[in-house]
Amino acid sequence: MSRNTSADIVAQQEDEARRRPRGRTVRPLLALVPFIMKYPGMIAGAFVALVMATLATLAMPIAVRFMIDNGFSRDDAGSIDSYFLALLIVAIVLGAASATRFFFVSWIGERVTADLRQAVYAHITRLSPVFFEVTRTGEVLSRLTADTTLIKSVVGSSASIALRNLFMFFGSAIMLVYTSPALSGLAALTLPAVIVPMIVFGRMVRRLARASQDRIADTSAHAAETISAMQTVQSFTHEVEDRRVYAHAVENSFDTAKLRILARSGMTAIAIVLVFAGVVGILWVGAQNVVQGTMTAGTLGQFIIYAVLCATSIGALSEVWGEVQLAAGATERLVEILQVTPQITAPANPVAIAKPVRGLIGFDNVSFSYPTRPEISALNGFSLSVSPGETVALVGASGAGKSTVFQLLSRFYDPQLGQITLDGVALPTADPTHVRAALAVVPQETVIFAKSAFENIRFGRPEASREDVIAAAHAAQAHEFLERLPEGYDTELGERGITLSGGQRQRIAIARAILRAAPVLLLDEATSALDAESEVLVQKALGNLMVNKTTLVIAHRLATVLKADRIVVMADGQIIASGRHEALLAEGGLYARLVELQFGRHAAE
Repeated sequence: MSRNTSADIVAQQEDEARRRPRGRTVRPLLALVPFIMKYPGMIAGAFVALVMATLATLAMPIAVRFMIDNGFSRDDAGSIDSYFLALLIVAIVLGAASATRFFFVSWIGERVTADLRQAVYAHITRLSPVFFEVTRTGEVLSRLTADTTLIKSVVGSSASIALRNLFMFFGSAIMLVYTSPALSGLAALTLPAVIVPMIVFGRMVRRLARASQDRIADTSAHAAETISAMQTVQSFTHEVEDRRVYAHAVENSFDTAKLRILARSGMTAIAIVLVFAGVVGILWVGAQNVVQGTMTAGTLGQFIIYAVLCATSIGALSEVWGEVQLAAGATERLVEILQVTPQITAPANPVAIAKPVRGLIGFDNVSFSYPTRPEISALNGFSLSVSPGETVALVGASGAGKSTVFQLLSRFYDPQLGQITLDGVALPTADPTHVRAALAVVPQETVIFAKSAFENIRFGRPEASREDVIAAAHAAQAHEFLERLPEGYDTELGERGITLSGGQRQRIAIARAILRAAPVLLLDEATSALDAESEVLVQKALGNLMVNKTTLVIAHRLATVLKADRIVVMADGQIIASGRHEALLAEGGLYARLVELQFGRHAAE
């Protein structure tokens, strides 16, 4: 089955973003002002170009009036040349100003979008894990890509169109009044008769269009679900029922689309009739004025052109208003993320951890519950001291609190009670990045990025040389299989390392931790995905790596347990036993039962 490409995912996110609720007001767009005002020179250039383009457009009807009033004759051939030369100059100014405005405004749109994306992404990387516990990753990505794209369309395009037509509307309206106050008053009276029905029908068409999109989405969802499970559908002879459901969904979609087409057709007919009726009425009055001699034909022509400019400006503004509302909603969603306060932050004056870090770890009567599960204690009065260079294995049933120890030591969370220290420095008083820099982690679920094998290993230390990366791969027993890849270390591993086996992914993670060369190692059973032969080799590599390093291991295999200096048995977030393997086995109790269940009845032997 083919996987969605990144472009498909982005397109889907943009479609979903456009279907979200629009902003009730455009006030959220004010949040973009700080990003836009960073480029005052470009804004000034766009404004000047906008004014020049507007003035050039408004100058054209004046030239037309003079041509009509003065007529065309051989006796006045020089004036005719002047008129057309003036029109040509105006056209050149208009073209140059429009191109300049487009460049400046488009540049601002792209630059503001880029800055906004960087600001949102930088803020996301500072947020605590609790944010991602309650917010779906897809939702965050949608805001980061689709919502910023909507904003770009407004800042770089719709805003330009809106400002241009706003200037044009006010400029042409002023010139309408200047040209003929009487006809302008008549036009103002007929304007509501045209606009009100257009607004009513426009809202109806938009509502039906959204409903039509929803019906289409229903048919697509049903088709995708059944096609991806066609064997199951056919096994249960459910084809007839599925065809009936799909046909019903398609008919619903057609009925909704038919209503939308009818509403759009009615709106088109009413708009044309009302607009032309208004124009014809105003022209008739103007023609009467020309006949009576109170207005020249050129003045009437000038008025008509300004009226057309004014009407088209209103129409364009109404079209972009929906885009502006969409952008307001998108900006509001992005601001929501930017306003989220990270729960884990560096203090104003962080306490420095002395270099080199020795690796003395202390948990003093720590109690902790995850924010999303406050009623459940992950750790309860947990106290543990780990000496520099000591290897401690954490053993216990699922939910005993082993992974929570790693989470708190990495300072992804702060405990509700108690204190955690590294080399005697309380973690909340230190900079979290300095704390995490002292740790190297090998998780049970290995994370492989869609980069080359070389970049995946160097993720542990971005400044490392190629020789250092290869040395780490050798130590992790990964060099041999990496060399066999089509492009060696430069082979792209694909999304989530889909081209590698579980054991290969695990060895890359171990190489990443080896390259980091941190004084504290956190191993969530680093050999769990390896075969027996690779496990022996990697255990040897880890043994060399762990020399003079403080190591905490969540142990699921007997080899790891036997190698530990101390075994800590956990249950319900507490330590219930601690010691060497033989002593704990002799005591019986939970550890002995875990050994029998996980390692076999004769594991001790």
